[in-house]
Amino acid sequence: MRWMRAAGRALLVGAVVLAGYTGLGVHAGPGAASGDRDRGPLTLVTAGDLTDYLPPLLQDWNDAHPGERVTLVELPDSADETRAQMISELRSGRDRFDVLNIDVAWTSEFAAAGWIAPLQRERFPLDAFLRPVVDTATFDGRLYAVPYVTNAGLLYYRKDVLDREGEQPPRTWDELVRQARTIAPKYGLDGYAGQFLPYEGLTVNVTEAVHSAGGSILRDDGARVSVDSDAARAGLRFLADGVRDGWIPREALGYKEEESRRAFQDGRLLFLRNWPYVYADAGAPGSEVAGRFGAVPLPGPDGPGTSVLGGSNLAVSSRARHPASAADLISYLTSERVQRQVLTQGSLPPVRSALYEDPELVRAYPYLPTLRRSVLSAAPRPKSPRYDQVSLAVQAVAQDVLALRQTPEQAAARLARELGPLSRKD
Repeated sequence: MRWMRAAGRALLVGAVVLAGYTGLGVHAGPGAASGDRDRGPLTLVTAGDLTDYLPPLLQDWNDAHPGERVTLVELPDSADETRAQMISELRSGRDRFDVLNIDVAWTSEFAAAGWIAPLQRERFPLDAFLRPVVDTATFDGRLYAVPYVTNAGLLYYRKDVLDREGEQPPRTWDELVRQARTIAPKYGLDGYAGQFLPYEGLTVNVTEAVHSAGGSILRDDGARVSVDSDAARAGLRFLADGVRDGWIPREALGYKEEESRRAFQDGRLLFLRNWPYVYADAGAPGSEVAGRFGAVPLPGPDGPGTSVLGGSNLAVSSRARHPASAADLISYLTSERVQRQVLTQGSLPPVRSALYEDPELVRAYPYLPTLRRSVLSAAPRPKSPRYDQVSLAVQAVAQDVLALRQTPEQAAARLARELGPLSRKD
């Protein structure tokens, strides 16, 4: 499933069983290990390393830590299957896995269920990370994971077309709508597309529209439903109007990441909301738009909008066999040297802030400054111990809005009702 790949392109999932170690960044818990048992071999489980960048990184670790070798286990290349297999293993109480790299949206669910253990903030250089990504690793005010890779949505645009029209890329929704409605048809293009098929990508697109308008879906780590608001209605209306008025083609209602990328890359779209991986693909030889496009932050009602953060976090299972080794592995994978390789060899956006201002990297990856701005203004997806159910509710309601079966007003009220039972009752 490209969603998992795009939001972290090679989602690393490992279960680091840390049943209570306190010395290296994991808070104590039942069955805490001690002495030599804190160190030893680890298992890192991943949802498909599609770029094959990970084995060399782990080989470097294994060469330097012969007594703490990491075994890589790859799960299917599907977010849903990865999550299901991880949860099945964690619920079983077995200690098969050791280090967990989970989608950022799963942190709250896994923490609330007790499957991952809280970490000591001082153990990790969080101040060196892009500020918003740290928030994706927290729940109830505690750190439960360490950011590993991040992601934020960008607006791709046909630079050649806008240049011919003497236009700048849009900063506001009104500018985007005007250009999509008036310029795109002149060049035989559709106006705008995102990921509007009912799946996780639709949740992201809707959440971005709501946040860009100044609203939210849930607040207080899932304790309060906040979607029945003027801002949320405005975000839903922006998308519904696009379908009604035609500047969002109805074909886009069946788009996921790859379908939308191909539409842009084949020269059929003026604007596309998608993840940073599209930059390299669209600029590759054979692309119809190579050398003719650019990328800017997502627009909002009155200026730059708000992207939703993607990516993955490294967590430690609450039953870790060797928690000290696990904490060291997380530190290694989030070190500046390895984070540089995560970008250059894995095509994954790093979490270390300094890398986005490195002149050599900016020359090689010109979208980095734009991505940095997008990440710094981004927001996490709704935090909830029942995130999977929250996301399904958002998808179902948004699908009816985009199909013009419900008004934004009806949809916001309905979503508030459906999310009520899913909010936390502390």
